[in-house]
Amino acid sequence: MMKSLTPPLYKMLGFVLLGLAGLGFLLPVLPGTPFLLAAAWCFARSSEKWHQRLLKSELFGPIINNWEENHCISRSTKFVALSSMLVVGGASIVFGVTSTWLRAIAVVMIVVGSTVVLMTKTCDSKECECDGGPT
Repeated sequence: MMKSLTPPLYKMLGFVLLGLAGLGFLLPVLPGTPFLLAAAWCFARSSEKWHQRLLKSELFGPIINNWEENHCISRSTKFVALSSMLVVGGASIVFGVTSTWLRAIAVVMIVVGSTVVLMTKTCDSKECECDGGPT
């Protein structure tokens, strides 16, 4: 039987995931929302201070609240995630990457990220704290 992680390990993992979320918000081939939600999950198990800090964030709070309360992401969050991955990520692949294997990795990341976003439940307007936010 596998033991649960200790709070310090959850907290450390939360910061790693938050860092990946930050990269995801900056890099067009990597969605940030799944990493943000995973970081909030880790902080909920390790640090009430950091969990509350994310929940109260004007930028991240609505996304996390939608997920924690309804297990969904807003239509606008999905739109921004998909369009930035496809448009900016696609342009990066076409114009910025010359290596065939790096292009292939980027395409796989975009496909996986898009699949995750598309398969995630979309909040309907009555359950959505539709404030958008980053992807």
